[in-house]
Amino acid sequence: MRQLGSRFDAAVVRYFLTVVSHALGPYQTAILRIGVAATWLFFLLREVPHRHELYGPESPWAFSLAEQLIERNKAFTVLLWSDGTVWFELVYFGAVAASLALMLGWRTRTMSVLFMVGVFSLQNRSVFMGDGGDNVIHLMAFYLIFTRCAQVWSLDARRARRTEAALRAGADPDSQLDRTGVVLLVLTGFALGVPTLLGLFTLVWGLFFWALWLIQLGWFLLQFHGTGEPRSLATAVANLAHNAALVVIMAEVCLIYATAGWYKVQGSRWQDGTATWYPLHLDYFAPFPALADILASSGLIVMVITYGTVMVQVAFPFTLFNRRIKNVLLALMIVEHVSIAVLLGLPFFSMAMIAADAVFLPTVFLLWLGARVTGVRERVLGRLGRGPHGKKSAPRAPWPILPSPAGPPVGEATSGEAAYGEGPAEPAHALKAASYRPAADRPDPTTPGAAAGTPPTRDTGPEGPPRDTPPEGPRPEPPGPQEPDGGR
Repeated sequence: MRQLGSRFDAAVVRYFLTVVSHALGPYQTAILRIGVAATWLFFLLREVPHRHELYGPESPWAFSLAEQLIERNKAFTVLLWSDGTVWFELVYFGAVAASLALMLGWRTRTMSVLFMVGVFSLQNRSVFMGDGGDNVIHLMAFYLIFTRCAQVWSLDARRARRTEAALRAGADPDSQLDRTGVVLLVLTGFALGVPTLLGLFTLVWGLFFWALWLIQLGWFLLQFHGTGEPRSLATAVANLAHNAALVVIMAEVCLIYATAGWYKVQGSRWQDGTATWYPLHLDYFAPFPALADILASSGLIVMVITYGTVMVQVAFPFTLFNRRIKNVLLALMIVEHVSIAVLLGLPFFSMAMIAADAVFLPTVFLLWLGARVTGVRERVLGRLGRGPHGKKSAPRAPWPILPSPAGPPVGEATSGEAAYGEGPAEPAHALKAASYRPAADRPDPTTPGAAAGTPPTRDTGPEGPPRDTPPEGPRPEPPGPQEPDGGR
């Protein structure tokens, strides 16, 4: 029992240190940030011609009705501060700008709050405008505030790398002061102060926004002027909040699928296998009637889709501890959402659900996806003549080795940074990425030249298979490729 107790204590301490020392799932939260912000951005851009009817002064949900509803449910929206057209235009296009900035990862801590303000203000102004995906965006906009979702694939990560490289090169720390961050702090403080003095905030929402602003101010001061334990404590608290928010997001996605699946089980049309037939015959949900008719004409296809939807949604929360089954069901649900976007004409609902599903995607797949996107971008820029003299980049390894926690030497980028534009990641990602590389592409760290990516020289004697053990005695590093040994 004493041994069991000591092992339990050691496991608890190990997991606690992992939670407070690392912001887990950096790629998953980054793809969630990009997906949610892109979904809301594209929706707002598509509805620009109809914005006044949806959320503005010409909405069927009149300003007085919105006031009565907000008075009852205590929701937050800045559109009720004024019923003027100019104020509505500022809020609408401000939401567009905040969505774009969050998608790119520019000043993510500030833009995540502004993104939430835009989402809440528009959706709470007209609560009946949505297709189900608006509920997912509403929830994720709040959760993203507590995540460190700009560690990778963001402009913030690139700026942090450049600042760190400049400091390592001996630059003056005062020259690296984040002046844009100071300006944003002042502007957001002013934007909070005026409504507070005018009494436009309720007590709860006023305390919430001022708490966020003070936390941002403290984080800024600690990052540029703090040292020692206060800065370490702030980083640990930020990691803890990030990991807790990530768990809540995953639980929320599981709850969405579990409730949807169990509600379907209780429906008679889902029980007899005909439920899918009905939405395929709705005129306002049929962008491609011919394709819908082809699917609905086969009773077998309708039955398979109906029962398969229910089984996947009900089973998904129970498969999280089995990686292979979870990945298969995750792929099926993504295919299902793509089918909903095409067959029923609900692209933004599908985009929101796929973005929420992304928190369960494996890191290796996200690394591969990032490499492919980077390759496409480089080829496009090369063809446009905007690349470095139109030259092709160096061949990329199929699975890059991510940097160690110590980071690369000064002035030298690792393969992970060059491929995806992010900073050092956890060693587990590197080990997982390395394990999926072909054996011929894995460099032997004990062999000279392995760090440069050249394959090790292997002794193939007549006794048997190749041997990786180097010969005894000093082995000089060859200046280039070795000449074949004639005696072999």
